[in-house]
Amino acid sequence: MLLTTTSSSPTPPEPSSRAHLLGRRRGRVGGLAAAVALACGFALVTPAPAAQAAVPPASAAQGVVAPAPAAQAAVASPAAPQTAVKLDRVAHFGANPGALTMYVYRPAALPAHPAVVVALHGCKQSAQLYADNSGLVRFADRHKFLLVFAETTVTNNANRCFNWFQSGDNRRGAGEAASIRQMVAHAGSAFGADPRRVHVTGLSAGGAMTSVMLAAYPDVFAAGAVVAGLPYACATDVISAFACMNPGVDRTPAAWAQAVRAAHPGHAGPWPRVAVWHGRDDPTVVPRNADELRDQWTAVHGLDQSPDRVSTIGPNGTRNEQYLAADGSVAVEVNRVPGIGHGTPVDPGAGAQQCGATGTPHFIASICSSYWITAFFGLDGSDPAAAVRDRTGTPPRTTPPAPAR
Repeated sequence: MLLTTTSSSPTPPEPSSRAHLLGRRRGRVGGLAAAVALACGFALVTPAPAAQAAVPPASAAQGVVAPAPAAQAAVASPAAPQTAVKLDRVAHFGANPGALTMYVYRPAALPAHPAVVVALHGCKQSAQLYADNSGLVRFADRHKFLLVFAETTVTNNANRCFNWFQSGDNRRGAGEAASIRQMVAHAGSAFGADPRRVHVTGLSAGGAMTSVMLAAYPDVFAAGAVVAGLPYACATDVISAFACMNPGVDRTPAAWAQAVRAAHPGHAGPWPRVAVWHGRDDPTVVPRNADELRDQWTAVHGLDQSPDRVSTIGPNGTRNEQYLAADGSVAVEVNRVPGIGHGTPVDPGAGAQQCGATGTPHFIASICSSYWITAFFGLDGSDPAAAVRDRTGTPPRTTPPAPAR
């Protein structure tokens, strides 16, 4: 995956830290990726592909899911939890133009018409690794929503990154983006998922792919949470992707918003609500990207870039900035996590606001981001607008926002 530090014990940099976010599809531009990586002083590292379990044709034809292969739990995870989360692999969920793999986690006593959260892993990770360590499963069990884990492969990308910067994969109806959309459609047809309550979140390259899904399919996703990710349409190739990651790209809110609107020109709203999570010390995808994401999505929502609420949350004083819609709900929020670098903030423990595991890189002991993301999605049974008022003690803004600059 990518370079990570924690507030207690820094993790040494891995080889090819920046290049890991950018491994390209083999046979098309792999040579260019390697050349760029080497020019920057990095070497691409390609993990061995995980073994795939065969699925009986009869089960596949009926849309029945099969257990995830045990080998998946070991991918890039020498210190994975002793008891892995049980994921089920969906054999067929559509044409799958992006050649992704779909897994689902179904809590016991899943109600009819459940909400859905699509989870997108980071580079050099797997669906199993993300399920085991992110903490999302704990809240799926608690609040009874369906989890869909999309997984890419070394055939798609040398470092198992989602191709967030590649035009064949980051546009509506194309490649990996279309495959993830088909997973959502399958969740509706196979599990009765509520199409009004579909959400997406992801880490790093998965966070950047979260931006892709929100922009390309604003009619599908009610909300998303981008963890250590980047704005939509920041990059168009490997070279520009490096610049987006570090030092970052500065565009006006209007320009960023136009990129989102151009991703699905026929969509007039409503737009997905967006939460941004970023480590203040992230050297790989620099914190400037949190500001650009804020600029992009506040402008899409017709809001200015001055927060309506600023507070601290969690055990580590994470700065939470909220940008409110006219009804008082949080249209956009930015969470700036102190003392961490590149990764998903977790807080292992049994407390109500704790979750996750830190036995593998890029899950950093800090704050349980999955707890707050679940609440932001409104999946904890709370009303998002009421939650804002309860937490801050002040009513929503009543004056209209200033025009986006």
